[in-house]
Amino acid sequence: MPSTRQKNSGLNTDKCRSNYCSFGDGKQLFDTIQDPVLVVSPEGIILDANPAAIKAARKKKNQMIGKGICKIIHGGSSPHLKCPLESFLRTCTPRVEETRLPGLFGEYLLNISPIKESDGIVRNILLIARALTSEEVRKVDSMRTAQLAAIGELAAGVAHEVNNPITGIINFAQILLDDSKKDSLEEELLTRIITEGERIASIIKNLLSFARESDQEIEPIDMVDIIKTSLSLVEHQCKNDGIQISTDFFDGPCPINGNFRQLQQVILNLLSNSRFALNERYPLTSLDKKILISCHPITIEHEPPWIQVCLRDHGTGIPQSILDRLFDPFFTTKPAGQGTGLGLSISFGIIQDHGGSIKVNSIMHQFTEMLLKIPASSS
Repeated sequence: MPSTRQKNSGLNTDKCRSNYCSFGDGKQLFDTIQDPVLVVSPEGIILDANPAAIKAARKKKNQMIGKGICKIIHGGSSPHLKCPLESFLRTCTPRVEETRLPGLFGEYLLNISPIKESDGIVRNILLIARALTSEEVRKVDSMRTAQLAAIGELAAGVAHEVNNPITGIINFAQILLDDSKKDSLEEELLTRIITEGERIASIIKNLLSFARESDQEIEPIDMVDIIKTSLSLVEHQCKNDGIQISTDFFDGPCPINGNFRQLQQVILNLLSNSRFALNERYPLTSLDKKILISCHPITIEHEPPWIQVCLRDHGTGIPQSILDRLFDPFFTTKPAGQGTGLGLSISFGIIQDHGGSIKVNSIMHQFTEMLLKIPASSS
């Protein structure tokens, strides 16, 4: 939602729109540009939108003018997270970036161009969003994957360095505990050292899982079987929460070569996140409190066949500003004590280790969609 500063800036919206309209004949060119174009104030308020932008946003013009830019192109943001675009607009500096814009339903090359007036002041900023081609989207996804792979290598290095000393601390504390007096302060402190050490060891284990350093047995399996088994484990919890689960499976096998246990861990992680988001948005019952999970073979031009799993919920949604950080280790949107921030990191590592990819589409207060792609097996 627009910030208080944005709401107050609405008092100057008419003045800013008047300045923009002084472009004269440029308005006709503005309306005929095929790419989405928006004129915004430095405070992030939309002053004008060309027909292409209105069409891409799937809204009417009066639903966009006067609204915060984050609300329209990102779908909104969480109260405790600032929109990076709105913060950047206040600097009134040019910028070009490849980014996902859920509110415009696609991946775009966003060109930010401040317009200085005769007095040197920037009152209008031009945003031009050019849709990326499929090849450009693949390059962007490859860059994101490479960044996460680098984080995985760093995590593995740190985990190995910490693993040996923490094992020594736990073992030495256990030796001292065996010789300590029962019900003494010494026993209590040593027990705490062992407990905290084991907690660190558990985190190290998860980091190594994220870095894909665990052994895995690959065998021919059916992806639908993995999903059905996972659903059977959470069905009772979802029923108690009033969550309906709908499935849409291909009428036939969806064969892959993979590790059943690891892929089941991925599905359970995604189901857990959807369940949390739905309970946050709908503490009580609701007809929209449901999860849809599908599994189908898909074909992409010039690529081998894939098995695609789609898990969609209508929970709280994810702010655009953190979409690219979701798979970072220890990053979580859940309150303190309710998430480790490793679930999606580990899931990413597992799917990548299977030669696949995982992608997130989300709009705040509307939906979140997790897309998994794994190479199909010929068997």
